[in-house]
This record gives sequence, C-alpha cells and structure tokens, in this order.
Amino acid sequence: MSPRRRSLAGAAASRLAPKVTDLAPGATSAFVREALNRAILGIGPLPPAAKAADEQLREQKGDVGRAIHEVIENHVRYAGGQGLLTNIGGIVSAAVTVPANITGLALIQCRMVAGIAHLRGHDLADPRVRNAILTVLMGEDTVDRLVRTQVLPAGPAGLITAEAVDPTLDRTITGQVAQDLLTRVAGKRMAVTVGRRVPVVGGVVGMGADGYATWKLGRYAERVLPVA
Repeated sequence: MSPRRRSLAGAAASRLAPKVTDLAPGATSAFVREALNRAILGIGPLPPAAKAADEQLREQKGDVGRAIHEVIENHVRYAGGQGLLTNIGGIVSAAVTVPANITGLALIQCRMVAGIAHLRGHDLADPRVRNAILTVLMGEDTVDRLVRTQVLPAGPAGLITAEAVDPTLDRTITGQVAQDLLTRVAGKRMAVTVGRRVPVVGGVVGMGADGYATWKLGRYAERVLPVA
C-alpha cells in the first residue's frame, strides 16, 4: 500500500475507533443468540438451516462432503448479495440497532455453520452445538488465540463434545462474538471511508469481502466440526 493510502486508512481508523460502540450498540450477547436462533429456525426468504442442508444432501445423492461444499458455496453467494443481506438484516435490526449488512452477514454465516453441523449429525437444539457454531464464527485465528490464553477451554470440536454446558462459557462465547461484530462494523466503515478516495479498496468492500470471509468460515467449520 502506498504512503498516501496508508495515510488515508490511518486517518479513517482514528476517526472511527472512538465511535465503534455508537455504530452498533445493539451488538450484545442477546443479539448474538437471537441471530443464531433466527438462522436455525429460518428467516425471511431463507428456510431453516437443517432443511436447507437436507435439500443439498438430497441433491448430492447422500454425499455429505459434496453437500457441505454446496452449503458453503450457496452461503458465499448469499453473502455477496448485498440486497439480500439488507433485507434479512432489516427484520432483526428493527429490534436491535446493528447495521443491516452486519446483521444479515451474521445470520447467513450462522446458518451456514449450523447447516454443516447438521450434516455432520449434530442436534442444532443442543446448547453445546450452538456454542460450537458461534465459536466457529470468530474464525480460526481468534479461536486459537482465545484457547491459547485460556479464555476458551477448547475449540469448536472440544466444545461440541463436552460432557456438560457451562453457563459462564455461554456468556463468554456470546460476548466474544458480539465483540467481533463490533470490530467488523468498525472495519467495514473504515474501508468504505477509504474506498471513497481509493477506488481499488472501495471495489473490494462489499461483495468480495463478505463472500471471502464467509468462504473462510465455511472451510474452517468443515475442518473442525467432527462427525457425531
């Protein structure tokens, strides 16, 4: 990146950093759980996660691996569709003031990971499975760091097979995911601000960035969620 672009990015970050909580005051633990519930049960034009995953399994003639790949590809396309994200987000953001794109992206990524967990044979009503789904949403690097610093006792595979659910752990996971949402809001707003002056950066924001982030999470979920 050229010195001019670094300067623009730095200036944007300085202006946005103090305002992160103002941008998404509704990104709380309760919002995170509600987003997961809506993703699993179905919302707007999207049917329940398990139903959609089962449809992919039928289309792939019972091949779980191919069905998982289709689930990921479909959700990458959804994530790239900014209009769809906004429409889905609007349903939830009437109750919580998270920007529509962030809300929609959280729902789509929750739904994708839930679909993968279902195809691996896990019960989406199980609190351990839900904790694992939300943990995947933080991404591999963040999860590894939180396990290494003992903020989390284990990664998604360990959480999904735990003997019992710790209520304290529930709060920790939803709190961490909410914090990640706030970071996304700040990053997205910064990129948009810079993109107004730097067309190349502006072109990356939106479809490409959201689609790529969703693809990475899907591949991560595919690797770490075990067969029940």
